[in-house]
Amino acid sequence: MFSKAAKAAAVVGIAALALTACGRADTGGGTGGTAAAGFPKDALIGVALPQKTSENWVLAEQLFNDGLKEAGFKADVQFANGGVSEQQNQISAMVTKGAKVIVVGAIDGSQLGTQLAQAKSAGATVIAYDRLVKNTDAVDYYVAYDNFKVGELQGQALLEGMQAKKPSGPYNIELFAGSPDDANAKVFFDGAMSVLKPKIDDGTLKVVSGQATFEQAVTQGWKAENAQKRMDTLLAANYTSAPLDGVLSPNDTLARAIITSVKSAGKPIPVVTGQDSEVESVKSIMAGEQYSTINKDTRNLVKQAIDMVKQLQSGQKASVNDEKSYDNGVKVVPAYLLPPVIVTKANAKEAYANDPTLSQLTQ
Repeated sequence: MFSKAAKAAAVVGIAALALTACGRADTGGGTGGTAAAGFPKDALIGVALPQKTSENWVLAEQLFNDGLKEAGFKADVQFANGGVSEQQNQISAMVTKGAKVIVVGAIDGSQLGTQLAQAKSAGATVIAYDRLVKNTDAVDYYVAYDNFKVGELQGQALLEGMQAKKPSGPYNIELFAGSPDDANAKVFFDGAMSVLKPKIDDGTLKVVSGQATFEQAVTQGWKAENAQKRMDTLLAANYTSAPLDGVLSPNDTLARAIITSVKSAGKPIPVVTGQDSEVESVKSIMAGEQYSTINKDTRNLVKQAIDMVKQLQSGQKASVNDEKSYDNGVKVVPAYLLPPVIVTKANAKEAYANDPTLSQLTQ
């Protein structure tokens, strides 16, 4: 978790940071989605967050509370550590309390249709935050980092890291994906595989275990212990003598679990990717263990979500920059996408120069 000082600094940063966004399909600024009729400046805004599985969610809670209150709104920010049913109940309670906007970071984006329909019927605007809400038309906007691009960057980092250690292949790799109930997990994996699969097909890369599909690579609940257990099994079954050159990890928590497994097995640490710029992983990168992460500054993402709430409050549509890419199974959800940044030891100082916590780790 972030210290109180780091949180305070992040809250200051939320008001000061300017945003530059890009999208895969449509990078022009614009507006889209459902127009709001406007509502009082002191209205209740609900924020339904998932379980506290990573540092970025913990920080988001503080940033939403402070940022919404600073903007004059009443904030109702809830974590659903008890699971999907708890998040369903929390959203229903926000509707009952009269929330004008509900920002949803879904635990399972396919199981909130009833509650979000209830929100729409009550006149609330729904913004999917970080994770796309699936199979419902009761979602107006999506705000996130460009998740397919995140996966592409992870795939590129894996290749570049292995080539830096050994200029030519073939390379032995293993693949990890996130939790199957998180709509982002397959987007990350597909983005990475758009880079890696051609190299698997031409023999540059070999997935020694043969576990090369999303379904085979998933990590239920994004839990570190699940990733570590799977890595233990993969090493025992496939790498008693063969070298392991790289591991695609979708986030930092899993990356550290994978590295722990490799160390426990007495093997050299392979190139391991990550995401979220968690403190312990940035330390690991600077120490030469984890190879890369992705910087998706939570301060910027929360700030953009709050800016969208402000636009809706004033009766405007919320700004979007991609109206083509995010089909949730029922509708294409207008999105505002922020640009992710790949971070290795080589560029960490520059990448975190404006981060009050992480900049201290790169000196």
